[in-house]
Amino acid sequence: MQKFFNKVFRLNEHKTNIRTEFLAGMIGFFTVTYIIVVNSSILAEAGVPYQGAILATIFISAAGCLIMGFWSNAPLIIIPGMGINALFAYNLVGGMGLSWQVALAAVTISGLLFMILAFTPLAGKLNQAIPLILKQAITVGLGLFLIFLGLEKGEIVTRGKHSIIALGDLGDPFVLATLVTLLLTMILIIRKVPGAFLWSLIIGTIVGVLFGITNTTSATKLSVAPWSDVLFKGDFSGMASINFWSAVFTMTMVIVFETVGLTNGQVRQLKQTEKLPRVLKASSFTVFLSGLFGTSPTVSALESGSMAASGAKTGLASVTTGLFFIASLFLMPVISFIPNSAIAPVLIVIGMSMLQEFKEMDLSSAAETFSALLIIVLIPLTYSIADGIAAGFIAYPILRVFTKNKERTSPVMYVIAALFLLQFIIQ
Repeated sequence: MQKFFNKVFRLNEHKTNIRTEFLAGMIGFFTVTYIIVVNSSILAEAGVPYQGAILATIFISAAGCLIMGFWSNAPLIIIPGMGINALFAYNLVGGMGLSWQVALAAVTISGLLFMILAFTPLAGKLNQAIPLILKQAITVGLGLFLIFLGLEKGEIVTRGKHSIIALGDLGDPFVLATLVTLLLTMILIIRKVPGAFLWSLIIGTIVGVLFGITNTTSATKLSVAPWSDVLFKGDFSGMASINFWSAVFTMTMVIVFETVGLTNGQVRQLKQTEKLPRVLKASSFTVFLSGLFGTSPTVSALESGSMAASGAKTGLASVTTGLFFIASLFLMPVISFIPNSAIAPVLIVIGMSMLQEFKEMDLSSAAETFSALLIIVLIPLTYSIADGIAAGFIAYPILRVFTKNKERTSPVMYVIAALFLLQFIIQ
């Protein structure tokens, strides 16, 4: 067994062992277990069958981790991306009016386009052409969007009568349960408790029971049958519509920026930059599978750092995480107990963590700053991730024309801006 793992994952070469990789993979799994509930909940709001969404999330996470482990031999966790799932549910389906089946088809096509980029030098060139500040702005804007989404889901804010939004009913047991869980979640994060989000969901469910808002009779039997409700359900009949290709364009841009940016930073931290090409290929293939499996696109999770911090150096840790995702099928009977008051705080805290990217932004250029702020402000205020990104990318080359900076704007930025502008005109 030792020889097999050493041959496949080159354990000796990476100066690690089976025990270290296994424990790191197990820790990694518990740091991202929340995605099963949270991603399924967001997809369900787009009309995706909830039980099918749970299974799709489990299976794509398992497949993604196994592919990443065996293909790239890098200790990275692949799960449906937070922010991108909101783009799927609230922009493609809610904003553009696509059915969830057509949106899944758009995800599949986006995955194919990403694969073309990943298997050629184009992904790196596109990433280099996009200014860092705009990529950082997307992360911050998505963070604000998730915070707003969590506040709304937890009914802490509601639609106002005399304003756009208003404070919810603080006397409502559901709102109180959300606030209590949010406070406890923040404490868990502050104390750096391993698997904080998993503990948050457990504690939030208990709080829900105490406040009388959890349905303790809604358990479902262990079955993979509901997966058939979403598996291969992508509807490609909408490919003739402008909205479909607009969705594909927006989804592809976000996937490429986020994945390339995330994985580039992660392999640098691991001091394994030579693995980046294979990491991108594995990531792009898993995005393609996401649409077929019935879920929003995957990314390399930020929580992958928990495995590296635990000593992981090879893909064996990722494979271990993937196997734990398969084992999580046995948790399905209790997942339906978890109320929205337990899910909302996770969204809020994840969103808050994404806002930390703002402190890394270089605001020395007024033109770049204004473009970035348009993205940050408009994503949550328009309730459209695509429109917020488009506004910033259109503004960037225009504002750069009036600066004294002699640095030339990449022609790619003009092309992207023109495509986004064309998208607005057509819509």
